[in-house]
Amino acid sequence: MIFPRRGRARTSARRPRAEPGGTRPDPVSDTREVGSRFRAPSKLHAFNRYELKYLVPATQVAEVRAELAARMDVDHHSGPGGYDVWSLYYDTQRLRFYHEKIEGLKFRRKLRIRRYGAPSADAPVSVEIKQRVNRVTQKRRVMLPYEAARRLCDQRERVEHPGADQVFVDEVLDLITRLDLRPVAMTGYRREAYAGVDADLGLRVTMDHRIRGRDRDFDLNAETENRYILSPHFAVLEVKANERAPYWITDLAARHGLQIQRISKYCQSIEAHGLAPRSIFHLPEADVDAERPQTERELLP
Repeated sequence: MIFPRRGRARTSARRPRAEPGGTRPDPVSDTREVGSRFRAPSKLHAFNRYELKYLVPATQVAEVRAELAARMDVDHHSGPGGYDVWSLYYDTQRLRFYHEKIEGLKFRRKLRIRRYGAPSADAPVSVEIKQRVNRVTQKRRVMLPYEAARRLCDQRERVEHPGADQVFVDEVLDLITRLDLRPVAMTGYRREAYAGVDADLGLRVTMDHRIRGRDRDFDLNAETENRYILSPHFAVLEVKANERAPYWITDLAARHGLQIQRISKYCQSIEAHGLAPRSIFHLPEADVDAERPQTERELLP
């Protein structure tokens, strides 16, 4: 049983909506702020990619994994069982970033703090602005100690960071302050990652399993109750290419009957926790409690 989107007619809107008491920002000027404050932090931390997403039924995961492994290298961070990814998303009180995604605006963005791997008080986290400009996905990020990242994003304190990355840190602070951003949802999953070789250098493919989240207890290192925000009977396959996906990727998708999906883990978490209508990808309400794990520890292999 699936649940169609309610009240979600796609619009031709091209500009982000104005915040209460504010003006409507221009998408072009948002990407070209005057002065040096809003330059990309460095080439090592800025990525422009085209992305394709597919839902893979659990019954086909092994076959898809075998084909990827035959043509690509396993990411050196991945390990035999993949690695955990947890993200804390920030948005306005009226969920501006969520609605920009749902409405398909050509320029849209979101802010998140992301943790890779097992919980650790000492490991740095990634503070990221991910934005979409037409069909190109741009991601800019800086690595900060977790405590410093939360002071920046939650307490709105200026965090000192050496080198050109300070420009990006200041941009994050400006965005949070200007739009009055606050933490609204978390997502987490186990990721398998593959890197292209030879003619496919620059290609990256990931497969995410057990996608879940929560709308409270916003601590990336906490072991607390989560719920599935996407049926555990599916994995999300993401293809990230610098220009276009190679033919063998589209052929693989066609042979397995996979279709490109407009699916956002952040939007799934917002909808799963009742902050917006549920999408067609969610579990039926009757199945949520049966599928929901009690703690993060139960999800580890």
